[in-house]
Amino acid sequence: MLLELIRTPADLKRIPRERLPLLATEIRRKIVETVTRNGGHLGSGVGVVELTIALHYLYDFSRDRLFLDTGHQCYPHKLLTGRFESFHTLRTLGGISGFPNKGESPYDLMTSGHAGTALSMGIGTCLGDALRGEMRRTVVVVGDASIVSGVSFEALNSVGHLDQNLLVILNDNEQSIGRTVGALARLMSKVRMSRLYEGAKHTMERIERLLSSIPVIGQKVDKNVHDLFHQLKNALVPGQLFEELGFRYFGLYDGHDLDVLFEAIERIQDQPGIKMLHVLTVKGKGLRGCLEDPLALHGAKPGDRFVLDCDAASDVEKVDPEPPSSSEPAPKRSDFAKCFSGVLVEQAEQIPELVAITAGMPDGTGLVAFRERFPQRFFNVGIAEQHAVAFAGGLTLTGTKVVCAIYSTFMQRGFDQVFQEVALARNPVVFVMSHAGLAGEDGPTHHGLFDIAMLRSIPGLVLMAPRDGAELQAMVRFALRLSVPVAIRYPKAGTEPPTREVAPLELGKAEVLRGGEHIALVGYGPMSETALKAADLLAQEQIQPLVVNARFVRPLDQDLLKRLAARFRHVFTIEEAALAGGFGSAVLEHLTHVEPWRARVHPLAIPDRFIEHGRRETMLARLGLGPEGIRDTVLRLCKETTTSEKAYFGTAPR
Repeated sequence: MLLELIRTPADLKRIPRERLPLLATEIRRKIVETVTRNGGHLGSGVGVVELTIALHYLYDFSRDRLFLDTGHQCYPHKLLTGRFESFHTLRTLGGISGFPNKGESPYDLMTSGHAGTALSMGIGTCLGDALRGEMRRTVVVVGDASIVSGVSFEALNSVGHLDQNLLVILNDNEQSIGRTVGALARLMSKVRMSRLYEGAKHTMERIERLLSSIPVIGQKVDKNVHDLFHQLKNALVPGQLFEELGFRYFGLYDGHDLDVLFEAIERIQDQPGIKMLHVLTVKGKGLRGCLEDPLALHGAKPGDRFVLDCDAASDVEKVDPEPPSSSEPAPKRSDFAKCFSGVLVEQAEQIPELVAITAGMPDGTGLVAFRERFPQRFFNVGIAEQHAVAFAGGLTLTGTKVVCAIYSTFMQRGFDQVFQEVALARNPVVFVMSHAGLAGEDGPTHHGLFDIAMLRSIPGLVLMAPRDGAELQAMVRFALRLSVPVAIRYPKAGTEPPTREVAPLELGKAEVLRGGEHIALVGYGPMSETALKAADLLAQEQIQPLVVNARFVRPLDQDLLKRLAARFRHVFTIEEAALAGGFGSAVLEHLTHVEPWRARVHPLAIPDRFIEHGRRETMLARLGLGPEGIRDTVLRLCKETTTSEKAYFGTAPR
């Protein structure tokens, strides 16, 4: 294999150009083989194979700069930059990341997983290099979905004066995770249909050169021809947005034709100033049936079947996952997103003024069923979380009920709008944040660990988390009947089918799940279920915990917490969120105003560091947040009670 010979991009440059199509096939095969075993982002990676080869062949990114936005398209880049031998560990615990990662390779300049940021980073390095007097070239590869994000627009707006060597490659595959939406997407569709433009441009340039050489009248006629071409250009490619912003626009090129890519990049790579190269690619290029299911290509799961076109005749397919070790059928499970999807459709049937908003992620947030049932009441604003939140606030002013569904990690981008357009104005938006907690194999860019600390700092928000799918549905119904803004968080995880009766919800009131006499375990969200399992283990050690489902972090159940702090020597708060500023912090802050209280409060949460990628259950266990880990922590901390505490509290646990 050619791919096995490549340890650095320098090895790539030794391969004759005529053999590069074979290398492209090998890269696709390696990606499909790995992703169908480990899961991952398949479509974007196999869609930029030729483009990645061309860039590494023509640039020296040990010195030049390469930024990939959003990172889904980084798999070919990883294979060409020394990670072939470790590629089989992709997205596994202790293995390489599914996104660019500064800790893995000097060729990864950023650890990224949020869309729209690469343009700003690229502009920053261009100006930084200029200030230091260094002559480097910067390339930013940005997708047609991420270029419409608010951050990208801010970068585009600031770049027109730049005279450094910056090449922005617009990788246009006409697909984001959901279909790309918005006016800019429509403009690019027109550009795709305007292949005539490039030929007309070259013809007009030749005519201008000819006319300018004619004595006396040449200049005047040339100006008229130039004006005519400008009008023709606007007719063929409406708006000419990128050229108006200061880019020299080159397009449209076939992003899978290596000869075309080499010719285009070689022609413009050393030209000064800012350039935009617009290439058309196919998401999932080389895979049979790649256009039928873009969502499957975005988030392939272990066991999914994908076949390369070149392998179809030999029936090369992914091996099925191992069958269950037991012959007994697995218990039926649901997941939180499906539970949310079901209750939202139910509520929309009952509330005609209810609408749903998402920021480019209808599938992951559970809004597909709502979109199909109520297309006129569904709004996908693209990768623009700030706009999504402010838009939601505006809708509520008309009496519209609004559910805004966004991943926890992406809600961070809309913080200012949550503060001003929602909470400060007391607009009753219901935020439903999926992927709260550990997001598994997607890693630190996607872990939703900071929403509690972030939103708890804003007055006027009600913050809730359900213990299971049934309670999630109850919380959505409850939130839609409040007149204040609400945020509900739930994890990327399975749960029991929502069939049980849920104890009635009361604002700011917790639920006691199990009586006990020795210690208190207070779980927030699904960690309440984990606390129940830990309590069973502790009972075997002759410790009988009282278990509480907190339900709310804002407002807290202050009366219950006061009673717990007065009764027990040890109170453990348990959450799948960052330790700093989380639920445990809220409990400790409240108890500082309570006198007297005898308990030692032990917050059990995600430690104060970024957490790597791996299976959610495995990572929780490693962090001591599984049932066994909680049991062990409780036993250790109870045994570490100091002599002075024994003298003060007495020796008998209560």
